[in-house]
Amino acid sequence: MFNNFIHLLKYDPKDPILFNSAFFLFFLGVFILCYQLVYKNKLHRILLFTLFSLYFFYKACGVYVGLVVISAIVDFIISNRIYTERDQRKKKTFLIFSIIINLGLLFYFKYTDFFIEIINDLNDGHIEPLNLLLPIGISFYTFENLSYTIDVYRGQFKPVKSFWEYLFFLSFFPKLVMGPIVRASDFIPQISKDYNITAQDFAKGFFLIIAGLFKKVIISDFIYVNFVQYIFDDPLRHTGLECLLAVYGYAMVIYCDFSGYSDMAIGLAKWMGFDININFLSPYQSSTITEFWRRWHISLSNWLRDYLYFPLGGNRLGKPRQYVNLMLTMLIGGLWHGASWNFIIWGGLHGAALAFHKYKIEVINKKWKFFKWSWCAGRKTGIFFTFHFVCFAWIFFKANTIPDALKIISQITTNFDMASAAVLYENYKYVLWIMAFGYVIHFLPDQIESRINPYLSKLSPLQYAVLLTAFIWILIQVKTSEVMMPIYLQF
Repeated sequence: MFNNFIHLLKYDPKDPILFNSAFFLFFLGVFILCYQLVYKNKLHRILLFTLFSLYFFYKACGVYVGLVVISAIVDFIISNRIYTERDQRKKKTFLIFSIIINLGLLFYFKYTDFFIEIINDLNDGHIEPLNLLLPIGISFYTFENLSYTIDVYRGQFKPVKSFWEYLFFLSFFPKLVMGPIVRASDFIPQISKDYNITAQDFAKGFFLIIAGLFKKVIISDFIYVNFVQYIFDDPLRHTGLECLLAVYGYAMVIYCDFSGYSDMAIGLAKWMGFDININFLSPYQSSTITEFWRRWHISLSNWLRDYLYFPLGGNRLGKPRQYVNLMLTMLIGGLWHGASWNFIIWGGLHGAALAFHKYKIEVINKKWKFFKWSWCAGRKTGIFFTFHFVCFAWIFFKANTIPDALKIISQITTNFDMASAAVLYENYKYVLWIMAFGYVIHFLPDQIESRINPYLSKLSPLQYAVLLTAFIWILIQVKTSEVMMPIYLQF
């Protein structure tokens, strides 16, 4: 029994720690117990958080936990050199060195095999791919490192003097493996604050954790396992109607999967006395593609805007250059998601749509007034077209290859058979009802959380325990037998 317990504590590549895993409940329980003993002492609090966060990361990706520590050491030293250096050329040299180190690690693990494949295709080469394993979370903490050193270089943030504070910020386990991408200027000042969680804070954290688990396990996993994966694995075996519904299903899957995990991260941080900005805001309610990117993966959108789009020139160098900057930003954003032409196409589609939307506002609407419909009609029509454009782009995001994506599109456009609707409903009625329920929840007013939290904040600990027990029982009933890895874990 003892050996089984020791084995459970070790890293298992087939069973990494996830927020919706049984081991995480054990991990969280032990952490909270230990935290109650040290939370009044700042140094002890930082060390405990860092120790548990590094162990959490070890359980998620094994020896790659060392990359977080190495990244923290490098950027802690460089940021302080940038801050104290008076020579502007040397400051820039240190910044460039930081960028090279961070992007170099990311490029090596994430893109080496992709570029080897390109070289082989272009030159009929036979370079063997390295088959590197992608360290979990590297895309997220790389961007956090970069924003930190860039903000210090710009004079927008004073670097911390304590290495442990920086390592704590970088490794904070609720957001470590899948974000949100947190700015040091937002997080680090909170480290020195006394731990003080109100009834409202606890209620908000509870709501976000439960809502996140519900979206991830009950909606996303159920739809994916029982419908979406079958269609995308072999679209030619299914009608256009099935393929179209699979696309709608995947739109709900990826939203509930990623936003659910983000909600849990934000809720856990709230319980620990830290505020992390919201990462999703009902994105499918967007009436334009620009609005979509203000609601979808907000931390990444803001990062790309502040550290890529603006440095490229933003909208300061004329309209044509603005459109080019939007396209470049989204192409790089697509490549950030993965080393695949599918992700690049996905990014390119969004870049083109963003550029067209800017052109429509600044040129078309001014010259042809009839394009400016009434607010009501324009808003509803905009939501319809924006949602379907986003769904179309999701096809390339989900499909393994470009030919696979084209098969889905071909089935929808050439083999759309409504006669199969009755059989389809009979075979997948529970999936379709869950999908419809997910969309209904998504299109509820954004203020629903603020209306529920006042009631939750009045509950007693026993009532919270009863609610949590009932919810866990429901999760057990519907949870899939196979382990469902979060989609963004691969990024």
